[in-house]
Amino acid sequence: MFKANNQPELFSFENELSNKVRKALEGSKEKWFYHLILRNIKETDFKSLYSDKASRPNTPVNILVSALILKELKGISYDELMESVMFDLRYKTALGLADIGEVPFSRATLFNFQNRILAHQQQTGLNLIEQVFDNLSAEQIKKLSVKADIQRSDSTLVSSNIKKYSRLQLLIEVLVRLDRILEEPDRQFIGEQLKPYLKKGTDKYIYGLKANQLPHELEKLGKVYYRIFEWMSKEEQYHDKQEFINFNRAYKEHFVVVESEVSPKPSEELTSSMLQSPDDPDATYRQKRGQHYKGFTVNGTETANPENPVQLITDISVNPNNVDDSQILNERVDKMKEKTPELNEMHTDGGYGSEDNDKKFEELKINQITTAVRGRESETEKKIEQISGAPDKYTVECPSQKVESIPTKKRHKVRFDMDICRQCPLNERCRIFKNKGRYYFTHEDYLQNRRNRNIRNIPEERRKIRPNVEALMNEFKIRTPGGKLKVRGLFKATLFAFNTGIAINFGRIYRFIAQKALTDGFDPSVADVLSDIMLTITHLSQKISNFCA
Repeated sequence: MFKANNQPELFSFENELSNKVRKALEGSKEKWFYHLILRNIKETDFKSLYSDKASRPNTPVNILVSALILKELKGISYDELMESVMFDLRYKTALGLADIGEVPFSRATLFNFQNRILAHQQQTGLNLIEQVFDNLSAEQIKKLSVKADIQRSDSTLVSSNIKKYSRLQLLIEVLVRLDRILEEPDRQFIGEQLKPYLKKGTDKYIYGLKANQLPHELEKLGKVYYRIFEWMSKEEQYHDKQEFINFNRAYKEHFVVVESEVSPKPSEELTSSMLQSPDDPDATYRQKRGQHYKGFTVNGTETANPENPVQLITDISVNPNNVDDSQILNERVDKMKEKTPELNEMHTDGGYGSEDNDKKFEELKINQITTAVRGRESETEKKIEQISGAPDKYTVECPSQKVESIPTKKRHKVRFDMDICRQCPLNERCRIFKNKGRYYFTHEDYLQNRRNRNIRNIPEERRKIRPNVEALMNEFKIRTPGGKLKVRGLFKATLFAFNTGIAINFGRIYRFIAQKALTDGFDPSVADVLSDIMLTITHLSQKISNFCA
């Protein structure tokens, strides 16, 4: 049964502390976390996770969510989190615990809570932790008067916490895992097929093969897979089990059957979306700058207006790592605009540019500023402009002349004056000159041309905004030792990203507050300041704005 957490308690262990300790605790980072994060989590958003019938009340939702955020903020494990909640006064303060001996949840409670969130997402398509991130960031942007008209976006690759398998290792490991779900009648037949692999285990079996045996081992595995599939496909009790789902997937991804004859697919036909590990069916493969990644992409977008006292993350998404950055942006930009309607300038690298994005940005009235141009550079610079009030007319300008276009059935056409072209010192490298002054283009070409030139149409101080977003990507990376997540699966990777995003925003706000406390001399431990944290922050940001003005 759902029950909201009524905060704060009238009496708490803090009353028993000495004045010096209590004052230090009141001004601590954890106390600010309590006011800025825990007290602003909308618990009612999680009400649907619990029964409507009268029953034992749930563990407070804002405490559970805050604990998951604290875990990423501190970069600790679940064991360390549990120990800290039991013994560390700062953690108890962050979670708003009144009793020094209170431990409001166990490890199992945290895992069950995450499983409920996953089930809810599978049923509704809504990630409740993403909703917490959106609610908190929207409130922080509003209270701090952060300008969200200019934003920047980037992505980073994170690997899943899985073993790297070769093709043979993967196929054998999938078979070894399959044995775990077999019922006794099926084990008599299937177990015979698996016996050579079960006897030694995946690694020892592979290491025992000679070099000349490796090419034939794939063919042998294909026959084993075929016989097991023909048997198990009739046994419906296995079809919902992950071990059989992985087996079925690996069989179809690695082998082809023609008239009952099975053969392995050539390596060049294997895709980056194929199963990488039975421990993480969601992980995909990508090679970048000579490095191999099996996992996901974290894409982050943050405010970037130079006038802001602090920049905050506005959007996060986690995707398979073989999805192009431009596609990710195309799928997210509508939501970005919905969350921050004032957005009108987006800074990205060249990898985010595409024809679809050009159309999307034109529709949403957003200028995309790219720091690098994707594709081949033009031999001579051309400037295509749409004539105001005439949507079907354009001008095309080169270093020597400017010509108005003529619409054709499918494209637009301009004809340059060849007499001028012959005198141009750039004509030897000019395709228009080689094409006798004719140039054809589409509206999509105009949009791409405009995107490539956008960076020159903004003040020089804004042309170097994008690289700073790499610091945001680094804040995600430092929480993945060796570039590897501590979790597996797309859902858990998503929870990691959103909880980390909330932690990063909180850290930035806290550092801003701490710095202002030093320069302005106010005391963050005073009760009346802490009673209305956001009001204080707004006041501080206004002082900075007035000072800058």
